[in-house]
Amino acid sequence: MNEIDHLGASLLAEIASAQDEAALEQIRIAAVGKAGSISALLKTLGAMTPDERKEKGPLINGLRDAVAAALAARKAALGEAVLEARLASETIDVSLPVREGPEARGRIHPISQVIDEITAIFGDMGFAVAEGPDVETDDLNFTKLNFPVGHPAREMHDTFFFHPDADGERKLLRTHTSPVQVRTMLAQQPPIRVICPGRTYRMDSDQTHTPMFHQVEGLVIDKAAHMGHLKWILEEFCKAFFEIDTVKMRFRPSFFPFTEPSMEVDIQCSRKGGEIRFGEGEDWLEILGCGMVHPNVLRNCGLDPDVYQGFAWGMGIDRIAMLKYGMPDLRPFFEADVRWLAHYGFRPLDLPTLTGGLSS
Repeated sequence: MNEIDHLGASLLAEIASAQDEAALEQIRIAAVGKAGSISALLKTLGAMTPDERKEKGPLINGLRDAVAAALAARKAALGEAVLEARLASETIDVSLPVREGPEARGRIHPISQVIDEITAIFGDMGFAVAEGPDVETDDLNFTKLNFPVGHPAREMHDTFFFHPDADGERKLLRTHTSPVQVRTMLAQQPPIRVICPGRTYRMDSDQTHTPMFHQVEGLVIDKAAHMGHLKWILEEFCKAFFEIDTVKMRFRPSFFPFTEPSMEVDIQCSRKGGEIRFGEGEDWLEILGCGMVHPNVLRNCGLDPDVYQGFAWGMGIDRIAMLKYGMPDLRPFFEADVRWLAHYGFRPLDLPTLTGGLSS
């Protein structure tokens, strides 16, 4: 075996045994680099006689081509081996379910959901949504609603008062959303048809009461509003909200300073098995208060009670959410427990509508 054949056999053996691309690159440099063994042989061609060049030239060039082909083949084989190892270590089971994205994992809080449901129902009846600030004046929260200064009726509300300002006036956290009704009557002329959802505050905390809770109130003012309209609106609301075909309601006399006459409303239900179901049974459950707007409230808002009359109602959003969705305790509503929200929450893209379903 001559020198060229011996060198070729040695280089091809080294190429075949290379374990990675780094080792293969070292062999390439040693063979065909500027100082490589094959490059050195190519440099000797210039000093050879024509006969020697004719004999050894094809052998040296053939060795160079054979080594280049072996290098390329071995590099491809090493690349395939690396890819196979990676595919084996990064196996994906395509039979596994697709992970939900944040838009699917997120949940709407039941309070937000119920507010949307209420808005959808009353919006279909032609009601607008009115809003107001959480921090109110004593005048709007009590006085204009027929709570005279010092009147015992103010003790019905355990109110959060702020310290008096420079003028001696004490602001407060509103105890109901009724100030929004007052603001609406002061800002626009009848006919008025609005609902007023929002946060309210009272010093009370137990299984069914929290210092901050949510109410929705409704107000209708025009020249012909009467009790029959009020009963129809509340009946249609209860049927739509609780998603039942029929509902029986009972109106009991009561007292609220801002309505006269005033009534509390019970809805017929069943309590069998500890579960409250509406539209059946022989029991009754109070769900809201209502009445005809007191003439004094109309006068305080600049409306003539000899021309205009109306009715109003109010209910606790948290309470009707508990009744509809079977939540036994009010306190978890405000504890920010992700597990509770995952259980009772609603998918963000399932918006409540009367045609598509309120709680679908």
